[in-house]
Amino acid sequence: MPTFKSTRGSHAPLEAAVLQGLATDGGLYMPNPLPRLGPLPGPLPGTSPQATFAETAAWVCPEFFAGHLAAGIAERLSRASLDFPAPVVEVEAGVHVLELFHGPTHAFKDVGARFMARLMAELNAASESPPPTRTVLVATSGDTGGAVANAFHGLAGLRVIVLFPSQGISPRQRRQMTTLGDNITAVAVRGSFDDCQRLTKEAFATERLRDAYGLTSANSINVARLLPQAFYYVHAAATLGTSPRFVVPCGNLGNLCAGLLAYRAGMPASGFLAASNVNDVFSSFLRTGVAEERDSVQTVSNAMDVGRPSNLERIQWLFRDDPAALPRLVKGDTVDDVDTRACIAEVYRRTGYVLDPHAAVAYRAQERHRVDDGQPTVVLATAHPAKFPEVVEEAIGRRVAMPEGIASVMDAEEHYIETGATLAELETVMKRNEHHG
Repeated sequence: MPTFKSTRGSHAPLEAAVLQGLATDGGLYMPNPLPRLGPLPGPLPGTSPQATFAETAAWVCPEFFAGHLAAGIAERLSRASLDFPAPVVEVEAGVHVLELFHGPTHAFKDVGARFMARLMAELNAASESPPPTRTVLVATSGDTGGAVANAFHGLAGLRVIVLFPSQGISPRQRRQMTTLGDNITAVAVRGSFDDCQRLTKEAFATERLRDAYGLTSANSINVARLLPQAFYYVHAAATLGTSPRFVVPCGNLGNLCAGLLAYRAGMPASGFLAASNVNDVFSSFLRTGVAEERDSVQTVSNAMDVGRPSNLERIQWLFRDDPAALPRLVKGDTVDDVDTRACIAEVYRRTGYVLDPHAAVAYRAQERHRVDDGQPTVVLATAHPAKFPEVVEEAIGRRVAMPEGIASVMDAEEHYIETGATLAELETVMKRNEHHG
């Protein structure tokens, strides 16, 4: 019988894994057994010759949730959630950008957040005794908060408390969380993203709070947010009809973990390049085999400013039987802010294509690590460049047009709470907002 297995050994069915978020033993859930995909023909079965992202997801999702969700439900959830494009754009010969910023908040986090919100609503509807309100507690280093807030906004029986570092995200990112209201509470924490992430873990580890507020997570520690991210890797491989090399901007490592999970499930790939900014815990781990946590440093690629990446535990678990296989499959590189800004400017000057700072970290890394094996390179672009006008517009020398999902929040009134980085202060916020669901 398929279950979800914690990286530390315990098991849970789908509903418990999704609604607990973090496993009761402190580990992170993974599907058990791992999903298996058949060969990826082109076009995919049941799709058009140029399969849309929704079509690819509807083919992959039942395989990833086999034994957990009926195939019809899995397909319906994926089509309803992922009704926006994920184009694969060739920027230079052999170098493609997978644009993951065409969802409602213009960040790749829309993929996992929208699927997870609909899955939670489905599980609530099927539950014999759901609590009056479930509290989705989430920490964000940039785009997760806006995507989760948008995905859950207005859903009955669910409220969101999103923690963000008060000085660590862009104003446009912040406004996507602070202008919604209703069942969304935005909290500016005086500290770093690592402080926000620590607070969520402490809350989940406190049984009294878990029970009192029906806590669940929407960070990539939640397996329901992680698994749908594998779908766009499969979409890129199927679109190109080959075994691409994926270049992934890395922070909390959920994005890379999803790609490795897709690979282990049978998606063709010639390798992975993990691109970090100066918060290069994972690159150091690949070199040394030692996971050395550290305080994060603020950079222009702020969503990657993570010094204690949660999903490293999942990646180590995936390769637990052969740890040496990980550095053979995945290479790492570190790109600083000077090089990030230069890459945005140079790529725009050469091609006219505009990279956001996170995609620029990945693009620069692949320039340094070219492999002449005849396979295409796919750089993951995780956010729309308009989210970072100070960095991008200075680099390219012109304004970047704002898409509607960003423009619509710029003049809206903001509502958020500022608090310190202690569990007692977070509990005060939770008490003040316990009836907003």
